[in-house]
Amino acid sequence: MHHVSWFELLMEKCEQSTTKDHQERDEGNLQRGVKRLASSPVTNLREKEVPTAITPAVSKVKEKIPTDQVAQFAPTLRRVAYIWSPQLIDLCNLLPRVFHRASRVHTLIEAYGLLTYGPITVLPPIEGGKEHLLTFHSQEYVDLLEFLNEEEDSEKWMEKKEEFGISCDCPSFPRIFEVAKMIVGASLSGVQALTSKEYQVAINWTGGWHHSRRDEAAGFCYVNDIVISLLKLTESFKRVLYIDLDLHHGDAVQDAFAHTSRIMTVSFHKYSPGFYPGTGSVEDVGFGRGRYHCVNVPLEDGITDVVFYTVVKRVMFEVQKAYQPSAVVIQCGADCLVGDPMNSFNLTLKGIGNCVDFILRWNLPTLLLGGGGYHTPNTARCWTQLTAVALGVRLKSEIPDHQFFLEYGPDYQLEITPSNRPDLNMKDCLRTTVQTVFNNLQHIETVFTDK
Repeated sequence: MHHVSWFELLMEKCEQSTTKDHQERDEGNLQRGVKRLASSPVTNLREKEVPTAITPAVSKVKEKIPTDQVAQFAPTLRRVAYIWSPQLIDLCNLLPRVFHRASRVHTLIEAYGLLTYGPITVLPPIEGGKEHLLTFHSQEYVDLLEFLNEEEDSEKWMEKKEEFGISCDCPSFPRIFEVAKMIVGASLSGVQALTSKEYQVAINWTGGWHHSRRDEAAGFCYVNDIVISLLKLTESFKRVLYIDLDLHHGDAVQDAFAHTSRIMTVSFHKYSPGFYPGTGSVEDVGFGRGRYHCVNVPLEDGITDVVFYTVVKRVMFEVQKAYQPSAVVIQCGADCLVGDPMNSFNLTLKGIGNCVDFILRWNLPTLLLGGGGYHTPNTARCWTQLTAVALGVRLKSEIPDHQFFLEYGPDYQLEITPSNRPDLNMKDCLRTTVQTVFNNLQHIETVFTDK
């Protein structure tokens, strides 16, 4: 006789439409959130109109939340800090592998009216300095970035640049040092917003560079703003959880904290022979005091919204229960979307949006960062949608008229459509992977009990 597993049951639940009691709970939370924020000195909803492109929304999660999880969830409305300045956009537009991506992302968010809606505040980046980079990166590497800042001849100093990874994937470009400092300053501004306790969520879509190492650029990443932000968060929060939703394994972030229990890293990523960076097997769990504080969920090509969300939700529920984090950082790389040049996963905005929404409902201080995403219009769609998820609003399908409107053709819709490619993730393999993660998390409870 075939016994139905918990995994198959979850798969069936995720395919069902939103249930009535789920909607009623979220609508009640929304009303309570509006009343609380309406009298807030930070933002007064009674004095602001809701832009026509957006409407208050209940959660987009497509399945009933088990009753044992309801207590962890927050009202939909949250105070959100959005990190932005003209200089931040201008500098990040110079990044070679995502040329002009920053302006497309910000302009679409602005076109939807999200930056004038209710509980959002636009904050400028703090002035990132050399000292901020040196909290993680080596003196020699930072000095090289500074030296190359005004260098316009990419062929010069090749041997020195190659020693520090400034080569094929990460070519040198003018103002490289200014860009690195600005990215770190923007992410640290998000950290500052969270530690002030005035905001529940902070967003920096120009951040999220998870491959850069202490003395080396790697994987299109010149500076690791994630590691620097996590280090800063540990000054105010006892346990910080890092979640990586990018297509690629968050290798450099994991390696930076593989020896400590103060930060847990969780990465959902493609793991396949020859695929960069080639790390992140489920057996990779950290070492020393950090053993079992590295969680890796390797996945195959073609994974769909339903399967991805099911795995993420189940794993993250157990991680939250075992680790009990005080703050969260989420890297929201959009190269996992269908249509990305990486041509791997088969996710849409709903898949990654539901995952972020689920984590935000823990009601913990959360920093949202960007990352990969090489189909620029789809990346802009994704991060605009995630901004709306953080604010608890639903966006209209029609892309608003704005400077880059023609780049969203031929349908000019916010949504993207999954392809017909096969999902290579077998249920038995996923079940084994998830169960291995659960077994490893049992050791976390033992560590806490022993302290």
